Amino acid sequence: MKKKIAAATATVASRPFVYRNRVLHCDHVSLNALAEGYGTPLYIYSASQISERFQLFQTAFASRPHTVCYAVKANSSLAILRLLGRLGAGFDIVSGGELERVRRAHKPALRKVVFSGVGKQAWEIDAALKADILQFNVESVQELDLLAARAQKLGIRARFALRVNPDVFAETHPYISTGLSEHKFGIDIKVARAIYRRATKSKWLEPYGVSVHIGSQIRKVDPFAAALARVTELVSQLRRDGHDIRTIDAGGGLGIDYSDAPFDAPHQVDRYAAALGKGLANETAHILLEPGRFLVAQAGALLTQVLGVKKNGSKTFIITDAAMNDLIRPALYHAHHEIVPVRQPTGKAVITADIVGPVCESGDFFARDRAIAQVKPGDLVALLDAGAYGMTQASNYNSRPRPAEVLIEGTKTILTRRRETIRDLMTTEIL
Repeated sequence: MKKKIAAATATVASRPFVYRNRVLHCDHVSLNALAEGYGTPLYIYSASQISERFQLFQTAFASRPHTVCYAVKANSSLAILRLLGRLGAGFDIVSGGELERVRRAHKPALRKVVFSGVGKQAWEIDAALKADILQFNVESVQELDLLAARAQKLGIRARFALRVNPDVFAETHPYISTGLSEHKFGIDIKVARAIYRRATKSKWLEPYGVSVHIGSQIRKVDPFAAALARVTELVSQLRRDGHDIRTIDAGGGLGIDYSDAPFDAPHQVDRYAAALGKGLANETAHILLEPGRFLVAQAGALLTQVLGVKKNGSKTFIITDAAMNDLIRPALYHAHHEIVPVRQPTGKAVITADIVGPVCESGDFFARDRAIAQVKPGDLVALLDAGAYGMTQASNYNSRPRPAEVLIEGTKTILTRRRETIRDLMTTEIL
């Protein structure tokens, strides 16, 4: 048990959340102070960690023409989008709402936006065409026809890439695997040439690239190489057919380690870059990269307060003021997050408990049968690696207001989203 707590502490030390004078800090800001100033639950992000992760990709792909298009769905905070936009990032979006977020956060980045997703609506396509985004990643013949019709109506030629399905298996959770033939995403790579040929009949469509995305939270890099090899072969065929293919969108999906093991992020990015290089071979197209989770997950944590410690038979439950509506990943995916006390434990007292929230669901849990330092009501704990798919998947279930968010820049704290109020929850309803 003692070893488990020590390992968790080592994990914090290798990431932005580190103990200083026995109190957990994000960079140089105490989480105790953040709780006092902003309350709990509270999402906390490290600006320096996000910037460093972005630069890892810039360095690893420096020898190739490329653009890092951050996947907005991972964390759509305007402050984080602005931070990345000012660093030179493009953006991968999947909705008209995400397009508007990019516009508000960093308008110059609109020219570096790729629009993905299987169900684009006419109004979303119109907004993206008017914004002059880089390209549409098209997922069906029907979508291509709709894109052509909207482009013609607006008198704007649409640059597009087919998102092809390479039928490559990625070892990840089935909910976030997207590269197999039975998934809803993409177009069978074997019929892509015919669809590109068909597109040339419309003067409002410009075949501009080829896109692929095989899934999320992928730790092995070989599937990326296999997918890119198939895409590169298709690009060669398309060029022989007379298409001026300028971009290859390699998608995202590079995973992180949610456990308490040390995580060598630079090495992982280098391995990823080498795998893509192997798949691309001598291809000279401009490479689009869509990291999301890898840039922001380990930069964030969810801070919560212990409301009570309860025993039911042989089970112990630590009840926190955060719940599944604030962070649904454990309930949805059985995802693992390290959970550590804000006050570093000095003794050896460890209990095995379920860490749960107040929501009226048995599925409202953050961990089951987890070894954790003994805590009492009023203590603070942090759920680590919560910067991706935390706030973006948060809801108002049980009519619970969503948390506030803060961004830490060294010793500076910036409130980037105020805590919702009960009044906020009622503003769109009509009696």
